[in-house]
Amino acid sequence: MKILLYSMNFAPELTGIGKYSGEMARWLHARGHEVRVIAASPFFPQWSVYRGYSAWTYRKSDWDGVTVWRTPLWVPARPRALARLGHLFSFMLSSFPVLLAQWRWKPDVVFVVEPPLFCAPSALLFARLRGIKSWLHIQDYEVDAAFGLGHVRGERAQRFARSAERWLMSRFDRVSTISAAMIEKARGKGVDESRVVLFPNWVDVKAIHPLPRTVAPYGYRPALGIPDDAVVVLYAGSLGTKQGIELLAEAARLLVCSGSIHFVFAGSGPSRESLHAACASLANVHFLELQPAERLNELLSMADIHVLPQRADAADLVMPSKLGGMLASGRAVVVTAHAGTELSNVVKGRGMVVEPGDAAALADAIEQLAMSPELREQMGAAGRRFAESALDEDAILQRLEQELLRCVAG
Repeated sequence: MKILLYSMNFAPELTGIGKYSGEMARWLHARGHEVRVIAASPFFPQWSVYRGYSAWTYRKSDWDGVTVWRTPLWVPARPRALARLGHLFSFMLSSFPVLLAQWRWKPDVVFVVEPPLFCAPSALLFARLRGIKSWLHIQDYEVDAAFGLGHVRGERAQRFARSAERWLMSRFDRVSTISAAMIEKARGKGVDESRVVLFPNWVDVKAIHPLPRTVAPYGYRPALGIPDDAVVVLYAGSLGTKQGIELLAEAARLLVCSGSIHFVFAGSGPSRESLHAACASLANVHFLELQPAERLNELLSMADIHVLPQRADAADLVMPSKLGGMLASGRAVVVTAHAGTELSNVVKGRGMVVEPGDAAALADAIEQLAMSPELREQMGAAGRRFAESALDEDAILQRLEQELLRCVAG
């Protein structure tokens, strides 16, 4: 099977969507399929092109047997509403010639990863003209998120965007997304039941596994000056607007008098600067840059408690990809989510769930877990079991492969 992966974010050495796209391409290639990738140079989450890549040139390379085309991309210094639209539009324009260049290769399926939805019209046009299958995979409902988070405003703009999204989604041969709630949303947007596929994010449970507490902190705790007997609350990932990251600073301030609880924020993104400023006077807060993939297990195992804030208006629009690693690490998790959302249902019994936007409730949940090592251990073990049974990489990708083959067979 020939698979053309059309994903703006393709950065196997990092985390998030880019990492999943890379692992999927590598796995499918190892199974004997031909895989080609059209992507931009990696830029997320710090919103600047990584060293060794170019924002303005086309580049073709071979990565573990997978042919990868990198196309030009405009990356705004301040990713606000209009700048984000221009950013996405630049990739759509620059990638279109590379998409057309695959005509002679004739893939069996073009697999588009959203965001950005901007690439969907080009992919559909190419698939229809070439007589091949089209697949849309939704990591984030970016249209809903754009209006829900206030990035774009206006009733006319909202009606047009939702109508265009609905029209595009209804024309793909398959539409997949990462959670049951997001599947239900796809149905609500007019996608027929026969074309909807659940394709959740996964975790490599062999690479991410619990480390003994006496071993796990050997690099990070001493480097950050955190005492051995301290309880570490870790947030590792993108520091962006969807995360409601400002809540972490408020919780850390409420717990600053508890000298035994330390917060570590590892990552980068648009909200890092404001979070750093808000925590400048807090001795119990430590910052790390985005860490290399080979140290991810050590980083996650440094935590006694993982914390995952989400804004209420982003609930069920995304299922945070970082959650799988948190659960696989065998540590308790605290999330902010409304009761009944899928995020709440997944974490319940494997961590604690508090209402979004309530810093006092978040601080109280952290303090409760900090004072109960037995409860942390029980919840961490339950999370690890869930990761092994429901989030295993090989099992999920095998199901995807079967669905791809069925799709291509018609």
